[in-house]
Amino acid sequence: MSSKLTGQHDPLVRKLTGLGNLTDDDIGALRSLPIRERHLRAGTLIVIEDQLISECCLLLSGYACRHKVAKDGSRQIVSFHVAGDILDIQHLFLEQADHNVQTVTDADVAFIPMNALRAVVESNPSMAVALWRDCLVDASIFREWVLNVGRRSAAERIAHMLCEFAMRCESAGLGAASELTVPMTQDYIADATGLTAVHVNRVLRHLREQGLIEGAGRAFKIADWEGMRRFADFRPGYLHLAA
Repeated sequence: MSSKLTGQHDPLVRKLTGLGNLTDDDIGALRSLPIRERHLRAGTLIVIEDQLISECCLLLSGYACRHKVAKDGSRQIVSFHVAGDILDIQHLFLEQADHNVQTVTDADVAFIPMNALRAVVESNPSMAVALWRDCLVDASIFREWVLNVGRRSAAERIAHMLCEFAMRCESAGLGAASELTVPMTQDYIADATGLTAVHVNRVLRHLREQGLIEGAGRAFKIADWEGMRRFADFRPGYLHLAA
């Protein structure tokens, strides 16, 4: 379905306004962009590695992830994404995909022609600054994920990943971090932390016994936010939420 960016797409406006000093003209130009909107089921591949890309995708609702696949078929998730995230902003200038983008839950996604978005960015410097900051924040998060997978214990890396996800959801206006229900299966958590699903199950049971999380499956949430932050040594400065 083709349309324009309107009030229902305010997550993107909110995000870019937080990243740069957007004027009314900038916001008007943003909302004038043509889009192709689709509802996708959980597990749908939005972008496939090595394909040529002509549209950027904006996540309107639901959750998604970026990942790479090894020769043996194993998957390494490199980031999770929430409503308002542009899932592949690099395709403004790099037209061949170097990783996959996949929905984690059912999701609504808007596809924006690269040429139209590039034209708006080139004629609105404040928007260019906002998108550049968004890329820099992504890079900061990737550095933290390298540390997380490479140097933290299994329990710490899961706890840290969950703290980050909850705080990013709160920043996106999806509810308080301490109240968020985690939408990922244990397989997704395993692929994001370099662990097996069996190991994830043991860690989640340990976190539950410590009173840090409650519930099970996709219905669990952080029960003790401050305790979880201390356990994970979660310091959110790298998210640059005030950028």
